[in-house]
Amino acid sequence: MTLWTLTVIAVLTAGLFYIGWRLITPFDLPKWERVAAWVGLALMILLPFFGMILGRRLPAWQGTLSWITYISLGFISFVFTLLVIRDVLYLGGLGVNKLMAFFRPELPPALDAARRSFLIEATNLGVLGVAGVLTSYGIYEARKRPGIVNVTVPLKNLPAAFEGFRIVQISDIHAGLTIGREWIATVAEDVASLAPDLIALTGDLVDGSVAHLRDDVEPLASLKAPFGRYYVTGNHEYYSGAAPWVEEVRRLGFTPLMNEHVIIEKNGERFVLGGVTDVTAGGFIAEHRSDPQRAFAGAPSDTTRILLAHQPKSINAAASVGIDLQISGHTHGGQFFPWNLLATLGQPYLKGLHDHNGTWVYVSKGTGYWGPPVRVGARSEITVLTLTKEKGNKT
Repeated sequence: MTLWTLTVIAVLTAGLFYIGWRLITPFDLPKWERVAAWVGLALMILLPFFGMILGRRLPAWQGTLSWITYISLGFISFVFTLLVIRDVLYLGGLGVNKLMAFFRPELPPALDAARRSFLIEATNLGVLGVAGVLTSYGIYEARKRPGIVNVTVPLKNLPAAFEGFRIVQISDIHAGLTIGREWIATVAEDVASLAPDLIALTGDLVDGSVAHLRDDVEPLASLKAPFGRYYVTGNHEYYSGAAPWVEEVRRLGFTPLMNEHVIIEKNGERFVLGGVTDVTAGGFIAEHRSDPQRAFAGAPSDTTRILLAHQPKSINAAASVGIDLQISGHTHGGQFFPWNLLATLGQPYLKGLHDHNGTWVYVSKGTGYWGPPVRVGARSEITVLTLTKEKGNKT
């Protein structure tokens, strides 16, 4: 058993006891009901592990098990977060009461034991209700068509021939447990309708093997773009077998950019499009180590340079090679609270267009989702990046 697995089990166990302590214990339940509640909570926490084991043994049920598992995880996540918020506010209120009792002892306590017990029980029911509403809304947001996000990027070195050039970015589709062929076909239809000049797929296409997911990603083969379709690996490709997936993506008609570049030409003018492997790649396949210097080795420096890199933090190494724009994904825009806080760890940007010391960085919120089929405040997107000549200073 790996350290990562043990860490996940420890975190889930701690979460289980906290939720049970704050949600089940306050209710004066008969013994059998209390035991049943704890068992039910434990089953919800352990569903991911049961789902993986049963999914392998009962492949026909894998889809159903995955939906049950990940919806439960989303619900539990909201319950845990709301309980923490409730308890922080509750402790704050107790602190105020203590101070009032110290400075004004003649006043009756704002909350006696009976009122405190009622307040806890009432807010526990409220937590369950709000978590249910947020989970339902999050599923609706995650499963509806990705939004089309239009972004204009001013580039000082952009050749005149590429004024208005449109790069359509898709990222973080995560084909696999709850995202299948039908969803990806919808994405392909929407991308095609945008008539892109160039298509960029910035990693985390899949969560699973080529053998298992080949049919699901097949709709991407129908995409066309006059200046090509390009792909870089994300961290999840390395969990799923990166080498076979690079070849499969090539079969789909995309050109993998594995620390390399191509020259995009139009009407006698050109710009450089580079791509790097994911920043974690070297830990899985040594020869896949992310290397921006190698990606732009021998590339012309007198024109626009654009880099495809799955993680925004690739900019830290890429800025030294003199790029004008980095196009990234990975963060999902946070997907939903509180995971948006974790998504920012180690990443300079969460979503949108940013000026990084003179280099533009665009971070997609992702075209699919990962884990719970839930998005709140971070709708999935297909991005249209329109290039234009920079006029004056950046704002």
